[in-house]
Amino acid sequence: MDDKFLPKLSQNLLSILDDDNDEYYDITIEVGNDPYVRVFRAHMVILSSRSLYLRRILSTNKKKSDETLTHIKLPNILPEIFQIILRYIYSGRLFLVEYETLDIVKILVTASELGLQELIPHLQSFLIKNESHWMEQNFSLIYQTSFENNSFSELQNFCTDLISKQPEKIFSSPDFTSISEESLTTLIQHDNLQMSGVQVWEYVLKWGIAQNPELSSDPSSYSKDNFNALTNTLQSSIPFVKFIDFTPKEFFDKVYPYKKIIPEELLDDLFKYFLNYDYNSSSRVEPQIIKEISSKSIDSKIESFQNVHVEIISKWIDRLEVTDEIRKLYEFKLILRGSRDGLTPKKFHEICDNQSHTVVIFKNKFSNRIFGGYNPIIWASNDTAVSRYGETKDSFIFSFENDGDIENHILSRVIDEKHAIYYYSGYGPSFGGEDFKTFGNELTVACYKTYYEKSIKCNSSVEEYEVFQINI
Repeated sequence: MDDKFLPKLSQNLLSILDDDNDEYYDITIEVGNDPYVRVFRAHMVILSSRSLYLRRILSTNKKKSDETLTHIKLPNILPEIFQIILRYIYSGRLFLVEYETLDIVKILVTASELGLQELIPHLQSFLIKNESHWMEQNFSLIYQTSFENNSFSELQNFCTDLISKQPEKIFSSPDFTSISEESLTTLIQHDNLQMSGVQVWEYVLKWGIAQNPELSSDPSSYSKDNFNALTNTLQSSIPFVKFIDFTPKEFFDKVYPYKKIIPEELLDDLFKYFLNYDYNSSSRVEPQIIKEISSKSIDSKIESFQNVHVEIISKWIDRLEVTDEIRKLYEFKLILRGSRDGLTPKKFHEICDNQSHTVVIFKNKFSNRIFGGYNPIIWASNDTAVSRYGETKDSFIFSFENDGDIENHILSRVIDEKHAIYYYSGYGPSFGGEDFKTFGNELTVACYKTYYEKSIKCNSSVEEYEVFQINI
């Protein structure tokens, strides 16, 4: 029954905001940049009570004793969007059906900037429920917007799910050529991509040509500089195109005209592949270079962490031996680098909490020895003693003695799955009890056998560490 009076309160507050003769306003807000600037009048007590961001600004802009109005500037916000937000601040109402979808995205960004936390999940849910088609058509904008702000987790999940489950929708979206190189590379690696290899190749070319407006769609007219430009643009993507799924005619018609942008070693293997065997022969074998080349794009600053380690860890994830034939070479996507993001446990949990299927790699400060672990479940900051452990039977920890020395390694799988992963905000990535524990503001590693098969002997100070997410 009490709620029935809220609309009247909302109406009264809006009337104060709209009253041009109001003698009680005590602040002016200059919003936007020249030539699109607008000045709004408002009331400090309402703004500070509704927005933590504005409260902080106003606390440093106290009203002067000469009764001069407080004046603040918000140059990074569009005036038309701020007007919508300001009316929400006063009324508690936001009629989203009245606005264009792009404006709702801008409202979301502005709400985040102004610290209106209650709006963020509401706006994301509205977009996902009512405007999913629009977001698919404008995927590049939504992807970039969502991953520029850690608060937009629902939109991030929307983008991740779309890439994973319906990647072909992104290829067909009008703004496909605006997606990032990283997004393109991620897309073309998905196993469930519902299009042929040659169609993927055509989209890759379309994207590459769009990044170089001087290029035409006819490669026969390209100069050496044109081919070099396209090579530089697509060098990270080409290794992931599944050329072996092409027919010989498709390869000759669609790939051969662009042979100058294909890595020489890969091109040579593909020629042998298409020329040395009958097309329908069961003896056709995938060129070794195609198996290996995808690992060359790993984004790591740890020099002793090499392609061979990626292959071995991929085998261990599939519970294979080092000598077994590899089933799948997993993509290692960097999500944290200590030297870039910080070595503290706090930074680890900020970036990696709720992330699953991760590999952590540590570099010993005084040698080329590397060590790490694989966690198939999420990381968390659980400081309640009764639930500090994550349960999984598939985690493992490992160490490699030196560069490329794959023989001299230790693999230790979890033997007490209820104590596989250790969750604590004061530690970095940690496995078991004392099996692999990282702590301190510059991360020291300690390893003593408790819940894993054996000790990986990694007690050390850390020079660098990286966390990669695995595409399972």
